[in-house]
Amino acid sequence: MKPVRAANRYAKALLRNVGMENAPQALTELISINDLMVRSKEFRSFLLNPRFTPEERASVIKSLTEKLKLSENTVKFVLHITDVGVIAALSDIIRIATNLYLEKKKRAKAVVMTPIEISKDRENTLKASLKKMTERDVDLEYVIDPSLLGGILIKMGSTMYDTSIKGQLRLLKDELIKG
Repeated sequence: MKPVRAANRYAKALLRNVGMENAPQALTELISINDLMVRSKEFRSFLLNPRFTPEERASVIKSLTEKLKLSENTVKFVLHITDVGVIAALSDIIRIATNLYLEKKKRAKAVVMTPIEISKDRENTLKASLKKMTERDVDLEYVIDPSLLGGILIKMGSTMYDTSIKGQLRLLKDELIKG
């Protein structure tokens, strides 16, 4: 099975098994496991290496349960995708499951990059504008990027809105090159 199709299948299975009300907690727990896989090459290779038995993997993951505060459903899910060899696609599973969850809840997530922190009034205006555009409630995640000089950059899914000075200068440069 292709990795994207497998990730899509397991993301849907995750949401079906944990339910919509428990999805945010399960996704948060899976993100902590994925972060551990990114930080520790040993942990990643342990989960991917077929030489380790499912029992050995289960004992290590269950020992992580207390440290990472994992729920029983998350542990079962991680053990299952490890056993079937799909653990390498965990970041894709998380991304797809998050998008499916937001879709079901009629919500959207936007990453907003600004050179400085913005006020609550501007935040509310931005949320209202994005809600009007997408017809969904929007969760905002802020990233401070001093290289923008001014303006903002918004990423929602695969769409990028660039009103930064840096972006405007790039457009002007492209126009001047075209003639």
